[in-house]
Amino acid sequence: MSRVGKYPVSVPSGVTVQITGPEVTVKGKLGESKLTLRDNIEVTLDGNLIWVKPKNETKHARMMWGTTRAHLNNMVKGVSEGFTVNLEINGVGYRAAVEGKSLKLQLGYSHDIEYPIPADVTMKCEKPTAISISGRDKRQVGQIAAEIRAFRGPEPYKGKGIKYETETILRKEGKKK
Repeated sequence: MSRVGKYPVSVPSGVTVQITGPEVTVKGKLGESKLTLRDNIEVTLDGNLIWVKPKNETKHARMMWGTTRAHLNNMVKGVSEGFTVNLEINGVGYRAAVEGKSLKLQLGYSHDIEYPIPADVTMKCEKPTAISISGRDKRQVGQIAAEIRAFRGPEPYKGKGIKYETETILRKEGKKK
């Protein structure tokens, strides 16, 4: 039995859920998200709870049971609260700024890096060394954060580069004489 799938997804006030055939639509103050269901998963709406159940007991149906419940939970949370990932920049001369619809990064290369900001994602740079990425789609926010981090990942000797706010860098000892 799925440990994740057996629990219902609670729908907060201000969020509407529509189940039409194989598609679930979730609308909230931050926008609208859609999920196309697999053939072997059944989703029902009972008051303000969304229940997910497998239609049969095949291995694939049991695998998709918890996955579908997690996707629905992320959709409901995304349209009501949203998701945020914070990045920190460490290094002399390393900085970031939001200019129009792009993020401008200066990371010690011979050129500046321009990263285009997608339409349904917002980025803020409160300080030149901090980037905040927000949106309603958890996967998209995480993917954008990973792509920005990949431009200059943190190195283990001085800790220079872009890292997640919650990430700890294991430091290495340098050369000895």
